[in-house]
Amino acid sequence: MVTLSKFKKLKPFLDEKVELYNQFKFIATDPISIPHQFQKKEDIEIIGFLIATIAWGNRKSILKNGEKLCKILQFEPYDFITNHREKDLKSCDGFVHRTFNSIDLRYFIKSLKYIYEEHGGLENVFRQYKTKNSLQPAIHEFKSLFFKLEHEKRTEKHVSDPQKNSAAKRINMYLRWMVRSDSKGVDFGLWKSLSPALLSCPLDVHSGRIARDLGLLARKQNDAKAVAELDKALRILDPADPVKYDFALFGLGAFEDF
Repeated sequence: MVTLSKFKKLKPFLDEKVELYNQFKFIATDPISIPHQFQKKEDIEIIGFLIATIAWGNRKSILKNGEKLCKILQFEPYDFITNHREKDLKSCDGFVHRTFNSIDLRYFIKSLKYIYEEHGGLENVFRQYKTKNSLQPAIHEFKSLFFKLEHEKRTEKHVSDPQKNSAAKRINMYLRWMVRSDSKGVDFGLWKSLSPALLSCPLDVHSGRIARDLGLLARKQNDAKAVAELDKALRILDPADPVKYDFALFGLGAFEDF
């Protein structure tokens, strides 16, 4: 691991990379470009959650299927979620992204309606269950609530659980989108009731490899324990906004021969 003295030398380099990759021009080929098509808070957070859920695999495929999701929801996600009837769910027929299919999508739509009608919406669930230092326990509680309705067991795999030692990459990415706010216009910063200081890095093959190369992470597996370890390092670099370094770690891994 990096010593405290070495953090002072590493921080300017990573800050520079954050400035380079935390730019609106990069979102055209990123899944976050789909929720950027909307203006209403609830529309953004709903379509953002669905896009984050399918955000693995080929980026072109993610974006293509993201556009299909928008069409299924009639380009009004919140209105569709809260007012749909059973017959409206026929529009889900045939949807598939890797292992996420129409069965899963139908349940997600029904459960999101339940979350908004019975629990005050997505932001309120995470606000209610956050702890002083983390949103990881809130992810666990969210999953528990999300699967309160009758569902097929297979659908549960599409929401990760840190308490089962998952890195929960996609939902941590989603939380970054919703909570972080800065002048760059990439992340939305819609959830004012949550502090960016509570966020955890969306740990994937790119960010994990770079974090290890830089000495920010020693654990070899990309799991919940690795997320907690990386949290400690990034919060030394910037306690108020540690997950801004996701831009640096991902950019170095995905776009540079680092």
